[in-house]
Amino acid sequence: MSTSIIALAGLAALAAASPKVPVEGRPMRPAHTFSIVARDAQTGELGAAVQSHWFSVGADVIWAEPGIGAVATQSFIEPSYGPLGLQLMRAGKSAPQALKGLLATDAHTDVRQVGMVDAKGRVANHTGKNAITAHCQQTGDGYAVQANLMERDTVCAAMAKAFEAAKGDLAARMMAALDAAQGEGGDIRGRQSAAMLVVKGDASLPPWSGRVFDLRVEDSDHPLKELRRLIGVARAYRLMSEGDDHMTAGDVDAALAAYSAAEKLAPDNHEALYWHAVTLASIGRVEDSLPLFKRAFAAWPKYRELTRRLPASGLLPDDPKLIARITGMK
Repeated sequence: MSTSIIALAGLAALAAASPKVPVEGRPMRPAHTFSIVARDAQTGELGAAVQSHWFSVGADVIWAEPGIGAVATQSFIEPSYGPLGLQLMRAGKSAPQALKGLLATDAHTDVRQVGMVDAKGRVANHTGKNAITAHCQQTGDGYAVQANLMERDTVCAAMAKAFEAAKGDLAARMMAALDAAQGEGGDIRGRQSAAMLVVKGDASLPPWSGRVFDLRVEDSDHPLKELRRLIGVARAYRLMSEGDDHMTAGDVDAALAAYSAAEKLAPDNHEALYWHAVTLASIGRVEDSLPLFKRAFAAWPKYRELTRRLPASGLLPDDPKLIARITGMK
């Protein structure tokens, strides 16, 4: 038997056998909440987002893997639905098949609430009969929303409508869904934590390199407001990382454009400003860099000392006169 046939046989065996949900003898942690799992049809990105009145809700509720799928497991939570659901989808099961398989091995489906989406946009969710009211669930084209312990059962319909109407990338659209849920009253207990996880659509990427957003607000009076702020910060840092990548590739113009865009997105972030200045100085555009250095030093004086250290790492020319000129500005 060839190696490829052996591999296919092993994959088929894995897909045929649903992992048993390991719940017996374990306390069930409550994570009553509202969540969304979704796929962006344009980019293939997959994601999950959640808010709850429970500390650190993102740690166990939302799961996603590049090019595989996303899972939200909540109510009286069984965290293993996340990794096991992704394992089944990785083995070729659709989201509905993966969820059905896991429910079949779970002795406590009556208190579970789960949503899943796979890399082809197929979705499924489940709400057990003993989930705390008000509860709801709804699926649409490439997304599933679910909620329990809500003030009103209109939350899911509001999330679906907002997600479908929203513009922008997957993170922006899921954020709109969370906002809509809170607008309907959200969790009857109030609000405490929120999280968002978005991964790329490329299944060849390892999980650690395929994450677009991985953000958590662990404890806040206004978790969605803070989550929205963190998304903005993350976008700015992604642009800075793109600038670094462009510099590594020797595309200076693209790097400067990325740094400049990061500054505009996060005008109070002095780090984007500083590295923009360093990039300009490193390619000989010293006059252009000086005003940016001046602003960066005013925001964080210790950048002067950092600037003196950069020549040793090859990030600025080893030119004492140049370094003195940059750091000596008043």
